[in-house]
Amino acid sequence: MRHQNSVFHGLTKYIPWAAFERNVDKYQADKGVRSFYAKHHLLDLLFGQLSGAQSLREIETGLTSHASRLYHLGTSPVPRSTLADANARRPWQLFADLFEDMLPMATRSVRKKISQATRLLDSTKIKLSSLSKHWARFSDSHVAAKLHIVLDSAETLPVMARVTADNVNDITVAKDLEIAPGATYVFDLAYYDYGWWAELDAAGCRFVTRLKRSTDISVESERAVARGSHILSDRIGRLPARQARSRRNPFAKPVREIIVRISSGKTLRLVTNDLEAPAEEIAQLYKERWQIELFFKWIKQNLEIGHFLGASENAVRIQLFVALIAYLLLHLAYLDHKGAIKRLSRFAHLVRLNLMHRRPIDRLHAPPEPAPRDPRQMPLELPS
Repeated sequence: MRHQNSVFHGLTKYIPWAAFERNVDKYQADKGVRSFYAKHHLLDLLFGQLSGAQSLREIETGLTSHASRLYHLGTSPVPRSTLADANARRPWQLFADLFEDMLPMATRSVRKKISQATRLLDSTKIKLSSLSKHWARFSDSHVAAKLHIVLDSAETLPVMARVTADNVNDITVAKDLEIAPGATYVFDLAYYDYGWWAELDAAGCRFVTRLKRSTDISVESERAVARGSHILSDRIGRLPARQARSRRNPFAKPVREIIVRISSGKTLRLVTNDLEAPAEEIAQLYKERWQIELFFKWIKQNLEIGHFLGASENAVRIQLFVALIAYLLLHLAYLDHKGAIKRLSRFAHLVRLNLMHRRPIDRLHAPPEPAPRDPRQMPLELPS
């Protein structure tokens, strides 16, 4: 009978190992290491993410229980103390670079111009223990990290990720991002900065966001809206010429204010630099922003980013980037083998249940095939 590797082994085939090894050399991640190399570190943390392990002890126990099936993966059981030391010392940038190296693979299914891309920006807070207060303290009672994500709306895939302490403003991270010329950016009030909006406009990007209640628009023209529509008004005007402390507003071009009534009855003031698209299209773009909220909910429910394996900034960053790598692995495998499995969450659940079982990934939804019987153990049929 043909040998069948484990489901975990099948997932690791999507890792660009050549690029990973180049980054190992770049960061000297294996310098002075005797046995627990960066590859072992990555595989063991991925095992923890995909199996649902919530502690170093659970990872150690899980790997030990499957020791006979780790050979083909190129790893072996490791003491939790060794894993803890590696989380504290091995450069987190190694795992961040691997995440970025995998992004072109994950987006290979759609070939579109960047001008057709919609980027959703947001962040989520991740509560940490008091042991992390030396780097992630927000207040006496609040210690947390922030995961900042730029999500591709069409593919529900992160195209950028950053990890900071909770006291770092979202707009601070956004200003350091590389702007994709011509793309559409959708974001909320956390990115309220006229200077950054001007940079997006200068790069040929369209942006859609909300206006604060205190922001007055000097109206220059008004468009008709359909009676009974959820679009209440559609006006073109200019933002205030001056900001706080009498600073000149760097965004002097006309903008468009669209007031929308949503299903809850609440009204939103949307603003965009797109003066031509239908108002319904602008409202729909802002509605798509909820995809990133669903993405955060998904990774919190299906990956281990609520129980941290270390308190240091390095350990937290490593764990979050490995979680994102696990998401990309699941996404890539799902695209190739989804078959009768219609939801990624269902696929991730089946992977967790079968992680170390020897079966093809495309057969996760099917009952296991019975093992062939040994003819020598079959009962003899006596003549009647």
